[in-house]
Formats: sequence, C-alpha cells, structure tokens
Amino acid sequence: MKVHVLQENLAKGISIVSRVVASRTTLPVLSNILISAEDNGVRLSATNLEQGITVWISANVSEEGSTTVPARTFSDLINTLPQDRVDLDLDEKTQSLNIRCGAFNNDVKCISAEEFPILPQADMEHAVEMNVIDLKQMIAQVAFAAASDDTRPILTGVEVKIEDGQVTFAAADGYRLAVRTGNLSNADSGSINAIVPAKALQELARIAGDQENPVVMTLPPGRNQVIFKLENIEMVSQLIEGNFPDYRQLIPSSSSTRTVVSTAQFLTACKAANIFARDSAGTTRIKITPGDDTQPGIMQVVAQSAETGKGESVVDANVEGDAIEIGFNVKYLVDLLNIVDTPNVILETSAPAKPGVIRAAGREDFVSVIMPMHLN
Repeated sequence: MKVHVLQENLAKGISIVSRVVASRTTLPVLSNILISAEDNGVRLSATNLEQGITVWISANVSEEGSTTVPARTFSDLINTLPQDRVDLDLDEKTQSLNIRCGAFNNDVKCISAEEFPILPQADMEHAVEMNVIDLKQMIAQVAFAAASDDTRPILTGVEVKIEDGQVTFAAADGYRLAVRTGNLSNADSGSINAIVPAKALQELARIAGDQENPVVMTLPPGRNQVIFKLENIEMVSQLIEGNFPDYRQLIPSSSSTRTVVSTAQFLTACKAANIFARDSAGTTRIKITPGDDTQPGIMQVVAQSAETGKGESVVDANVEGDAIEIGFNVKYLVDLLNIVDTPNVILETSAPAKPGVIRAAGREDFVSVIMPMHLN
C-alpha cells in the first residue's frame, strides 16, 4: 500500500471513525482503525461490534492495500503533523506502516486487515431518504428521553416507525416520553419498525454536519442492523431486539388545565429552580393560577432544599381551566425545553398525580409526557 493524502483530510476522517473505536476489548484489532487504499481514495473504518463507521477520503493511491493501525497512536500522530502531504507506505510482511510528512518519519506497528470485522455496505434497493435538517431535529427532540442505563435495554433505544410516507421517532425511559413525526420525501418507502440505539442516532446527528444531500437509511434483511449513508460516510448499528412499549396509551387524551407560556422564560425559571432542586432529587413545584379581567394568569416555579434554601420564579401565562399545583423533576423540564424550537410551549395537566403533557405551540408534530413527582 502506497498512498499520498493531505494531513487535514486524513485527520478529519480519523476524528470521525475514532468515536466508535472499542476502548475496552479482548480483541486488539477492535482498538485499531482499518485503512484501505483503493483506486478512488482511502477508506477508514472502525467498529466496536455494536456500531461501525466508514469514511471515504480523497487520496492519490500508487499501490492498493490495507491494514489496521492503532487508533490512538494514529490519531495522535496525524494531529501532530503539519498541514502538508502525508505519505503512507505499508510493508506487508512486517505489517509496519511508514508515515512521512515533511521532516517527520514514523513507523507504526499494525495488525493485518484480515482480522478486522467486515462492515456491511448500504443496499440502496431498500433505502429510505431523510432530509438532514429534519432528521437532526427529530433526533434532538427525541433521543434525550431515552434511558441512559441498561436496566431495560429496550428503553435505551428510539423506536423508528415508517408508514404511509410518515416517519415517527419515539423514546421513553419510564419517567418521560418524547414523540416526533415527520414526512418523507419518498412517500412509497414502505413500512419499517425498528428500535435504534439512541446513542447511535446521536452519533449520526454529530457526523451528519451540514451536508445537503439526504441521509439514506436501509435495514439489510435478516441482519438486525441499520445502515445510514451520508455523502462520504456510512454508519452501521445493531438494532435492539424486543417490543417497544405502546407509548400511545401514556399520552392523556384530555386535560383540565391548559397553560401557554414563553419557552425561554419557562426554561430560565427551571434552570434557576434546579440550583435548589438538585439537592432534593430534582423535585420542583409548578403552581398554575388562572388570570381574570384585571391580571394575567401566572406560573410559579418553586424549588426548596433544606441545605441550600428556596428559589421561586413567576412567569406570566395564558391559563385555561382550573388552578393546579403539580411536581416535576426539573431536570426533565430543562432537557425538554432546551430542544423546543417554538417561542411558546403548552403544558396540559389534569391532576397532581397524573402525567403532564408538553407540546410545542403551533406545531402538531411533537409531544412529550412527563410523569409527576410526589409533593409533601
């Protein structure tokens, strides 16, 4: 293998695939990056067996070949080199990769590419196209609600359902739920129902960047995997097996109080409350009082801690229905309000012991449910 490539292109590709390199593994090759010189450039791949990323970068290939190079050594070395041409020359017998750039001359010990797991490539015959901007927004508005621990593995994923040209993302961790719907450009995309790890989707949003072309999603038949294809990147992830909970029954069909409030003001009030609530399991009181002919309705956000004190914020609100006092984990409110992109949000409540529903005012494609906390 003999390759000539620009340092900045190589460094960028390494930074993308390095995110899925296995940090703790009994297979040394999984700590390596596969580098393959082909007639049209260089292919970099990494995997931890649950998730894999492949990046194609432009290069001048004098001699084709492949090997796997230790990810940390390779990354640190390439990032140290000047922005100049990097020459890669592999000695296949010794599996030693010579890396030259300007005054720098390095030899790195590698592992044969034959030991590296095979990563599947996207099958365009069963592909679904998604607009990048919409996809990144859907991921941001749903993935935060997935569980972060593996107590119930099914809840660490996002249910991705495609039907009749519409895609629905849903995530829940037992205390909160987020659901986002969107339309696909290819309405005849068929039906798909899969559970994709939330971490994989969040990684996809990061590497998608600002590309303009749609992201292509495909599920290879019988492999329990999903592949996302971008302009010069492919990402593969294992799917989570099992049945996702029927979240529709968790969304209340009616409410006794409907409160419309400024998203920014509600978020600021919750951040202030969190200063005190973090010492009391996040418990925060939301007191909602309807207005009358002389004054508007108000929402009071109150948190108290025996150690640090008490904080209270008052936000003007448009309240329809009964007064109510309900408790929520303020961290969940902050997480949710951070991803709402409308000026106002709607909080629908029925009783102190029943879930609260938050919607983005003016939009019908997003809904979130938060379970209440017991108030003394």
